[in-house]
Formats: sequence, structure tokens, C-alpha cells
Amino acid sequence: VQLQASGGGLVQSGGSLRLSCVASGVPFSSSVMGWFRQAPGKEREFVSAFRANGATYYANSVKARFIISRDRAKNTVYLQMNNLEPEDTAIYYCAATGRDVIAGVLRTSSPYRYWGQGTQVTVSS
Repeated sequence: VQLQASGGGLVQSGGSLRLSCVASGVPFSSSVMGWFRQAPGKEREFVSAFRANGATYYANSVKARFIISRDRAKNTVYLQMNNLEPEDTAIYYCAATGRDVIAGVLRTSSPYRYWGQGTQVTVSS
């Protein structure tokens, strides 16, 4: 089982990045695919999730700026990040639950069984 995240980098405030997460060995079609982030000195927090039924979820802080999408043929989930702010600076992790979970828990890290290595996003002011 492997989740390989990529696409991070350094961008100026207001810029855009697209993160990708390729899943192998994970029941992709039935999993909730999520993105979390952790800034220095802070706890890991939920960013976005794509549920098996196609529903999408976002943290309030990124809603209307970030878009999550999924390509089943490529076992890949994307996070398009627009209008980036310095507060978005963090290591971004993709994660997979391995099964469908109810909406009430997918914003927490506990149902996610598989985690990628993280990709650094740095937004300069």
C-alpha cells in the first residue's frame, strides 16, 4: 500500500498549486480520499475529502479556494489550491480510509488507515 503525494512547492500569495496523490494497493473506489495539513507548531488539520459516492468536503478555511477531484482510472486524487495565502503554508498529506465512512467522521484523522509521506507547500507574502 502506498500513497505518493506530489506537487508542493514555493508560491507567492495569491498563486496556485495542484497537489496529486497516487494510490496503489488501496481500494480506491470505495475509500474516502482526504487531504490534511500540518503547519509548524500546529496540529494536523483536515483540508478536504472526496467520498466514494462523489461527495466532497472542505474545511471552512479553504472552501471556495481549493477544489478536490478524483481520477479513478489513474487512482489519483488532486487538490487544486487557488488564491493561496501564507496561512496555507504546511506539509500536506493525502490519506485513504480503505472503506466508506460516514460524513460525520471524515474530517477527523482516525478513520484514515493509509497515509502518504507529505508534500511541502510554502506560500510567501
